[in-house]
Parts: sequence; C-alpha cells; structure tokens
Amino acid sequence: MKRKKGGEGGASWMDTYGDMVTLLLCFFVLLYSMSTLDQQKWQQVVQSFNPDAIEEMMQASGNNGPNANTDKPGGSPAAQATTQEQVDAMLEQLYEQLTSYTQAQGTEENISVTKGDGYVFLSFNEAVFFDGDSYILRQDGQEVLNEVSAMLDKAAGGIDEIKVLGHTAQSNPQMPNNPSLDRFLASNRATVVLVYLQEHSSLDPARLISVGYGQWRPVASNDSPEGLAKNRRVELIVTGLDVENAMGDSIAHYYTKRDGGPAKEDASALEDAPTSTASEADSSAKPS
Repeated sequence: MKRKKGGEGGASWMDTYGDMVTLLLCFFVLLYSMSTLDQQKWQQVVQSFNPDAIEEMMQASGNNGPNANTDKPGGSPAAQATTQEQVDAMLEQLYEQLTSYTQAQGTEENISVTKGDGYVFLSFNEAVFFDGDSYILRQDGQEVLNEVSAMLDKAAGGIDEIKVLGHTAQSNPQMPNNPSLDRFLASNRATVVLVYLQEHSSLDPARLISVGYGQWRPVASNDSPEGLAKNRRVELIVTGLDVENAMGDSIAHYYTKRDGGPAKEDASALEDAPTSTASEADSSAKPS
C-alpha cells in the first residue's frame, strides 16, 4: 500500500516547538526575577556567608553607601561646588536684604539683624510670631517668614546650617518656671518656625535645627514689659559653609563624629555666647 504524503509528523513538530517557546518564556521570567532581587535581602544573604563582604565591595567601588555623595564627610555638593568667596558674598547679600527689609517695614524694634564672621544672626521679639503662652504662629508672623524664606532661598547654596532658637521669659522673680512648661513652650515655638521654613523654602531639611532654651538665656531684665518682650523671642543663626575647612560642613561633621572621628577644631559656639550675667536673670513659675 502506498504511504500517504504529508504524514502525521506535523503535530509532533508543533508540540516540540511549543515546548521550546514555553521553556524560553520560563527562562526569561527567571532572569527578570533575579534582576529585581531586593538589594537588602541580597546583602543579608551575602553577609550571612561573609560579614565583611558588603563593606569590602563598597570600598572597592569607591562607594560608602546609598547617600555617600551627600551624607558622608566631604560629600556635600554645596561644599564641592561653591568657593569661599561665593559663600561670603551670599551671606553679605543676605544680611543686606534682611537689614533693608526691617528698615523698610519699620520693624527694627521687633526684629534685629547682626552679622559676624561666617554667620548672620536674626532675633524676633514675641510680638512677631506668637501670642503669650502660645506656640501657634500668627498670620502676620507667617507673612514675615515668607519674606525671610525667600531671602534664605537665594543664599541656600552657601548655607551650612540654620539654627532656630526658642526662648521664654518669666514674670515671677521669686520662682523659676516649671521646667516642663518652660522647655516645651520654647522648643515648640522654635519647631513651629522651623517647620514653616522647611515647608515654604527650598532649604535642605538636613541643615535645619531647632533648639529650646526656655528662660535660661535672657537678653534683658524681666522687670519691665519691654524686657519681657525681648526675652520672649525666637532667633535664627544662619551659618555659612567653611569651604576651606574639611570639617566646615555640619553634615560632614556629624557623620565624622558619629563614626568616632575628631571633633571640629574651630567649632563655633555662637548660640552659647553669654548675653547677660546670672544676676540679670529673673525667675518665675510660669513661662510666657
């Protein structure tokens, strides 16, 4: 009998081809799953065999971590891209703008601006931001901070750090303030101002710090309403980068100290400078 042409081999050929395509699909799916392996889990697996493996790989590649270029000592983009002359010019311009603003607004009594070597110091009396015993930012205080934020934005490339300092006053000379109320009120006022600056400017949040001093750093006697108003204040210390100093960047300095490195030799203690003698400081039971 004559064999039919075409045979029955076609079906077997297609089955083989289908199996091959399926295997290829599985192969590529496997490659994709390996390429998206969670980096943290992979590091944990590698470190389970060799605890020093990840650190050795980082050192060999010249990388110290996910944010090595910005968060580690000497890795600040600002410090690498800005000259000291530019930093000094930015601070000088900031000082002039702030001074012109206070003069134009006629607020010299409530806002004072001073400039030192590498920093600009602003002091705002209680009337600018808060009501008595309150840390709710007033509407007119927000308007002042909007102007200040715009000026700080222009100098952002040369700013190393901005410290917001909160202070209270005392109305009873016979008794110190309650520590909890006093410290919380001062800290909350400083934090409220800092948060507003962070939300309404392009400043690097890592360079913003808030501190609450409470009643303990008065600048005037508490015997008069004028003195109380001066002591109930919020201050800003705007420090410029020290480009020529390896430790002149506060973020780099932080990571160096965290790793047990040397302290900053020329650290400035501007906020610690005494402004009055102990005999000038009154006491009271309630912060204000």
